[in-house]
Amino acid sequence: MKETLIELEQFLELRGSIPVLDARSEDEFIQGHVIGAINIPILNNVERKKVGTIYKQKGNQEAIIKGFELVGPRFSSIIQEALVLFSEKKILIYCWRGGMRSEIMSWLLSMAGFEILRLKGGYKTYRTFTYETVRAKRDFIVLGGKTGVGKTVLLHELKKTGESVIDLEDLAKHKGSSFGGIGQPPQPSIEHFENLLAEELFKIPLTEKIWIENESRRIGKVNLADELYSNITESPLIEISKSDSERIIHIASEYADLPQNELVEAVKRLQKKLGGKRTAEAIQDVIELRHSSWIANMLIYYDKTYGYELDCNLRHQTFHLDLNNIGVEKSIQQLLKLKNDIQWKNQLSD
Repeated sequence: MKETLIELEQFLELRGSIPVLDARSEDEFIQGHVIGAINIPILNNVERKKVGTIYKQKGNQEAIIKGFELVGPRFSSIIQEALVLFSEKKILIYCWRGGMRSEIMSWLLSMAGFEILRLKGGYKTYRTFTYETVRAKRDFIVLGGKTGVGKTVLLHELKKTGESVIDLEDLAKHKGSSFGGIGQPPQPSIEHFENLLAEELFKIPLTEKIWIENESRRIGKVNLADELYSNITESPLIEISKSDSERIIHIASEYADLPQNELVEAVKRLQKKLGGKRTAEAIQDVIELRHSSWIANMLIYYDKTYGYELDCNLRHQTFHLDLNNIGVEKSIQQLLKLKNDIQWKNQLSD
């Protein structure tokens, strides 16, 4: 069967019903890929490096010959793997620029009876689109508040009511503090984090207001794009407050059962900021399961840091919402009421 070259718009429409094959190397795939794609490298990491070296030293023709020499013995295994993974024998394919590697994969699988739809411009086209999407202006409603007020819980509850919500910490696989990576899977690269975020934004019409948490520029090892961070810091802020006791209870519910050694290491990472005495006290409290005590100790530092960041990013509109001893359902009602009080300047829906 012959392949069909398709544009990105059609590719994005079809991938919901047709599986996607990424023909790039393993490391390229890990760095960033189309969400849902399956990786079958036409050249693996080592082979790609060898071909790249020959291309630089001897030119394109020698590189092509070397590429076929390396991948040729694996043609059979590639076809067999594809037959197992894509039993209906109809797939979308891409490589980096939509060039040689996806062409070879397309030719090979076409010989085995596959129907191929190949992305014109390759992953680079998709990545350009996700890059621009993340940096585009959107109407955000930012949930703020000190550590432990339950912002993430409220975001999830808002989503259940049909509100548009972006959970940056979930996408980054990190809760944004020294303790934020405990119990989480490995973080994505910054590039793939942006792909994941863009995919969420694709689902939300430009006219929709998006609830998002007030995040620092850095979430674990993931950095927010400057344009996105500015967008968040310039958006209307709803500053939530809860009592210290409620905050400590909420934090304990999330962290108390996590591995003790990892909690201790997280405290140690803050030693320069906490000082030796407070660090030692907090570690002893973790070891002796005095969770309220070590959490209260940590909040002294995190509250000071949050206050500093808040002062550095003054908003055009800030709403203060006291949710002390108020349940989730009533909290959501108050948030939705406040949403109607926001005055949008040059809003995207106009």
